[in-house]
Amino acid sequence: MQYNRLGKAGIRISEISLGSWITFGKQIGLNEIKTLMHAAYDRGINFFDNAEAYAHGEAEILMGKALKEFHREDLVISTKIFWGGNGPNDTGLSRKHLLEGTKNSLRRLQLDYVDLLFCHRPDPNTPIEETVLAMDYLVRGGFAFYWGTSEWSADQIEAAFQAAERLNCIKPSMEQPKYNLFFRDHLEKDYVRLFEKYGLGTTTWSPLASGILSGKYNLGIPSDSRLAKEGWLVPDNFMQLVEKTKKLGVLAQDLGCTLSQLSIAWCLHNPNVSTVITGATKMEQLTENMGAIEVKPKLTPEVMKKIDAIMK
Repeated sequence: MQYNRLGKAGIRISEISLGSWITFGKQIGLNEIKTLMHAAYDRGINFFDNAEAYAHGEAEILMGKALKEFHREDLVISTKIFWGGNGPNDTGLSRKHLLEGTKNSLRRLQLDYVDLLFCHRPDPNTPIEETVLAMDYLVRGGFAFYWGTSEWSADQIEAAFQAAERLNCIKPSMEQPKYNLFFRDHLEKDYVRLFEKYGLGTTTWSPLASGILSGKYNLGIPSDSRLAKEGWLVPDNFMQLVEKTKKLGVLAQDLGCTLSQLSIAWCLHNPNVSTVITGATKMEQLTENMGAIEVKPKLTPEVMKKIDAIMK
C-alpha cells in the first residue's frame, strides 16, 4: 500500500480507501462492517469515509461502533456536512448547520474529532465568507484537522480560497470529486489550476461508475443490483457506456486482471489523486479492489493509449 500526502497537507492517506455510501446501513449491518473494516485495515487501508446523509446518519452510527475496535490515531476518518434533516436549518452550509451537523456527526461516530471534514455540496444560499469562517472555527476548535469541499466547481473552490485569504482563515486542503473512466473533466481539466496554485488534495469517489465499470451490467440490470435499487444512478447513455466497458474488459483480460482492478488502477495512475474511495459489501469485492495496486504498474504509456482509444 502506498500512502500519499493529501495534496500539500502533511497527513498521509492510503491510496485506496473504504467508503460507506449506499452500503453501510443499507446493504450491510454491523457485523459485516466490522469484518470489512478490519480486513481493509489489515491490508493497509487507513482512510474510511462517511457523511451525515448516508443512510440518514445510520452509516455514521455503525462506523462509530466499529471504530471502538481500532486505535484511533492509526486511522483517518472523514465525514461530510450538507444534508442533515428536513428542518429549514438542517440543510446547507450555514454556520448553524455546519456547527450543529458536525457535532451531531461526531456524536454518532463516537469521536472527539474527524481528520477530514467536507462541505458536501456548494450552497448558493449561504455567503462563502460565512461557510469559510465556520469551517475555520471547526478546525481551530479541534473538531476536524483539515477541511475541504465535495463536488464544487473550480470557481467555487477558488472563491473559498480567496475568502480564506481575505479573512485570515484556514484554507481548504482537499476536494472530493467523482472520478472514473467515464467522468474525467473535473479532475483532469477544471481543477488543474487548483493543483498547481494551491496544492489541493483529492479523495475521489465512484471509480467503478456505480458498478458499470465492474462489467456486472454488461448483460443488463439485475433486479437485485445497485442500479435497480437506485434508479437515479443510471446514466442516460447507459448502453454506450456498457459497450465501452465490454472493450475495456478485453484489455483487462490481456493484462491478467479484472475490469474492476483495471478501472481502479487507472484512477490511481493520476498523480493528482490522493486516494480512491472504494465500496464493498463482500470480502471478495474488497480483495478484488485491493488487487488494483498490483495492476497500476502495468499501465504503461502504451496501455494508457489503448484505454484512451476505447474511451475516445
